[in-house]
Formats: sequence, C-alpha cells, structure tokens
Amino acid sequence: MFPAVALLALSYVAIAYGQQAGTLTAENHPKLTIQQCTAKNNCQTQQRSIVLDSNWRWLHSTSGSTNCYTGNTWDTSLCPDPVTCAKNCALDGADYSGTYGITTSGNSLSLKFVTHGPYSTNIGSRVYLMDSSDSKYQLFNLKNQEFTFDVDMSKLPCGLNGALYFVEMDADGGQSRFPNNKAGAKYGTGYCDTQCPHDIKFINGEANILGWAPSDNDPNAGSGQYGTCCNEMDIWEANSMGAAVTPHVCSVQGQTRCSGNDCGDGDNRYGGICDKDGCDFNSWRMGDQTFLGPGKTVDTTKKFTVVTQFLTNNNQTSGTLSEIRRLYVQNGKVIANSKTKIPGMDAYDSITDAFCNAQKTAFGDNNSFEKLGGLKQMGASFDKGMALVMSIWDDHAARMLWLDSDYPLDKDPSQPGVSRGPCPTTSGEPTDVESQSPDATVVFSNIKFGPIGSTY
Repeated sequence: MFPAVALLALSYVAIAYGQQAGTLTAENHPKLTIQQCTAKNNCQTQQRSIVLDSNWRWLHSTSGSTNCYTGNTWDTSLCPDPVTCAKNCALDGADYSGTYGITTSGNSLSLKFVTHGPYSTNIGSRVYLMDSSDSKYQLFNLKNQEFTFDVDMSKLPCGLNGALYFVEMDADGGQSRFPNNKAGAKYGTGYCDTQCPHDIKFINGEANILGWAPSDNDPNAGSGQYGTCCNEMDIWEANSMGAAVTPHVCSVQGQTRCSGNDCGDGDNRYGGICDKDGCDFNSWRMGDQTFLGPGKTVDTTKKFTVVTQFLTNNNQTSGTLSEIRRLYVQNGKVIANSKTKIPGMDAYDSITDAFCNAQKTAFGDNNSFEKLGGLKQMGASFDKGMALVMSIWDDHAARMLWLDSDYPLDKDPSQPGVSRGPCPTTSGEPTDVESQSPDATVVFSNIKFGPIGSTY
C-alpha cells in the first residue's frame, strides 16, 4: 500500500474492537449483488453481503456495556493480558448506515468518509465481501481471470483513498485456527496485509495490548507489539487525482502474526517478511500526466469501469501468474492503459516481472518485490484464495502523498518516480480532510469476475 511508512494507520473514531460476539446490537450484513461471468454477455447474478471490519466496532465487556477500549487506550481491568482481554470483551453488531456511513443498493456499495452517529463520529471504514453462507469471506482465485467494477470517486479529494483490493485472510476470519476468536468473519475479524499493521486490536485471537503505544497524531489509534501480515493485491487505490494498481507479496502464506524484525518496521522496512512498496503502476508516476484525473482520458469527475486481467504463462488457471493488465471503459468506449514514459524504460502498459525490475532500476528503489517472489508469489496467493476488501481512509502516517503528490519529500520532484500525482505536498493532513471534506464518498458497483474478456 504505501512506500516508506512503517505503520498502516487507518483512521477511525467509533469506539470499537474485540473477539467475543456481542448481543447488544444485532449484526445484519448489508446485501450486495455481484456477477460471475462464463462468457461475454453471459453473467449470473449472485446475492452476497458485506461485513464491517472488527477494528471499527464497539468493544465492550461481555457482562455489560463497559468499554474495553476508549480513545486509544485499553481498560486494564478488563484487559490485564491478551488472552483474558479476548475472553472479557465482545465485538458488537454495527449500525452500518447510521454509525458508519455504509450503504448498499443492489450491486452498489457507498462508503462515506465522515459520519456523525448518535454516539460517536466515525472516520473511514473497511468492509469485506461475504460468501453465499453469509458467515465466511468469499475467496477469489483470479489467475487466468479478470475482475471488473465501476467506481465513482468524483467526491474523493487529495489525501483520501477509496480502495478495492484483495488480501490473503482466512475465510472464517481466523476462527478455526484461533479458538479464542469466537466472533469470526461474521464480525469482520482476521485482517492482514503487506504493511503488517500494528494497529489491529486483536491478532490470532488475542488482544494486541503488549507494548501498546497510543498514536501521537491519531486520538483513536495506537500500535501493539504484533503486526498481522499477508499477501495483498491492490487492484485500486485512488482518489479523483490519481490511481495505482499494485501487487505486494510476502515470504509467508496466509495470515501471519509478526513481531520484531519480521514486521519490517521503520529503518528495517526491507528486512521484514513482506514487500511494503509493491510493484505499482500509477500512470502519473510512470510518466503520463494526461491519462487519469478530472477531464482527462479517464475522467474522474464521472463514473467509469475498471478491468484488471490476471494472465498466466499457459493461459490456464494452473499456470504461473505472469502479467497483470489494466483497461478502462467510460461512456461506452474501451480505453487502453497508459504506457510508461520514463528515461531508460521501455513503453510498458502492464505489470510483469520485467516491468517491475525496470521500474525499480529506473527509480532507484529497493526491489523487495522480486526478492520475495514477484508475480509467481502473487499467483500462489490467489491459489490459496484471497478475500475482497473495500475501504475509504485517510493517512496519518504519510498523508497519502505516496499516491497523489511528491513522495518522499526529501527527494527532488524532478527525479523519476518521485512525482506521483498533482496534489500539493501540503495536502492530505487528516485534520484538514476530515474537517473540509466530511461528505467525501466512494461508490463501488457492478462487480463482475470471470474468464478474460467476459466482464465488459
């Protein structure tokens, strides 16, 4: 997800987090339809639902309504140690629209940035697609397949990220592997990604309270001793000013709790088990500043379709992932992806290991993507199955500059790879975007998947 920050710091203000299942609010997953295609113009609608991540939920004592976690600190009487805390504390059901600004209608999901609820102000959200049982996450294997959706991000300014991506979570949210986790996927447990985030309140069925340090710039978040890591395929990280598609890989398979050097924190960024930079294709960063944005070739002031194709070396699901292709459809017109215009690089328009190696060399970046297995490892993650994530968030660690501005700030913006978008380097301050753009919204709709060429 983002280069050169150690912590994935998603913002949230609703008091939340836990591992038992609460009963004070009923948990009803909002319905969302998707389509599975077998051939062009031959798609079957599937009734599915979405679930809110456990990190946003109200966490309270199992015997009443006392908060286990308030602001960015734990109640030490309910949570004297990780296991006791998991037994004493329950995640409760969510008021999706009233508290979290999450609504669905048919095949459309809307995520609103700031929601003023009856008991709290909520910032951002993260949801997962459930399977037909409504009790587990739907797992996807997209090798030799394509994945398509419509997006309206006309109301997403600089500093925000409306993301759609896949991570290698357990289908049951870790419930079977970790007996202390009684809540499971029904309550959105088990998140992981390649940033190995330390802000997740419960990992492996235990509270992440050891070494817990409240954030110095987010009154509702902190970080514990452990992180939670897994492979991640970022189909879409974007706002109205820019977008990136980025595979990230790890040396491990499945959700894995990390500590110490394995987490790759701080100056040890490239010493951990996951590739935090990824191999990104961001049209602006790759040299085409006319391609995606307001009024550009892909006009972000209007809805459009995003198609991502995962090609294998033998054009079969059994093959090795060898290429990730991107195209767009807007106003009935198919738009080919932009081509790279970087000195020393060929004109690439897709993600291959050759593109990744050439990009890392041209930009002088560490090639941890290749070191940890590259596209072959990404394909192996799809073989295991990956859960679909959709979110809206702001960035307390790097202000989203890695997506839409110049980053890192200590490098010359004229140097290849530093300019990633047109937003000012002063943009993206969470307090600013939260106060100035509370109604910012991303709408994902019309999700389809199937064989290459079948979904658009």
